[in-house]
Amino acid sequence: MNDISITRRLASEAVGTAFLLATVVGSGIMAQRLAGGNVAIALLANTIATGAGLVALILTFGPVSGAHFNPAVTLADAAMGGLAWRDVLPYTAAQLLGAFAGVAAAHVMFSEAFFSASQHVRSGPAQLVSEFVATFGLLSVIWGVSRRHGHYTPFAVGAYITAAYWFTASTSFANPAVTLARAASNTFAGIRPVDAPGFIVAQLVGAAAATALFRWLVPSLPQTAGRVVDGAPDSERARSHSA
Repeated sequence: MNDISITRRLASEAVGTAFLLATVVGSGIMAQRLAGGNVAIALLANTIATGAGLVALILTFGPVSGAHFNPAVTLADAAMGGLAWRDVLPYTAAQLLGAFAGVAAAHVMFSEAFFSASQHVRSGPAQLVSEFVATFGLLSVIWGVSRRHGHYTPFAVGAYITAAYWFTASTSFANPAVTLARAASNTFAGIRPVDAPGFIVAQLVGAAAATALFRWLVPSLPQTAGRVVDGAPDSERARSHSA
């Protein structure tokens, strides 16, 4: 990705993350309005939209920036040598900007307040463990699949997040940018601002643990990140994405 300018890569991260949050929050609002009070149906609709959206967004933006959409993934990629450390802060800033823009877009589309502090309680040890597990699993999927089967990474990530919505008590945020932006949405997908810091710590610890594990499991894991869907050789494989 060194042949693509940092400006283009940052635009890719910002726009991709914006669409991710618009998908998560917008589908949550639509689902809640149409489900008639049935939370299971609302969550199912939210899940399907998010998983499908992730696949499409990773395929679209992966060749440009790696389609991280997630500061935890960006940090892990830098730790593995796939992204220059000087790019971590700009990537993270672009992701955060895009995340809040996506929430605002979803709110405007559904005639909600531009931003509103969420009242959705997501606290307690079970929620934090869930976020650790969700993020650990996400990074494991990224590292494990992208090494040999880069073409399948977008589908693997989308499938994993779809599953993790249901097997984790937190519904798998697995993304610090997503967590902060959803704290500004008092909707189905929201999280109280006071609960967000714990989620973010758990996510970062989970990402670090998965990255350390795969450095040990697969010592030959390539050190140079490539593009998500270009079919590059192992030495240029991408390791991107979010949730």
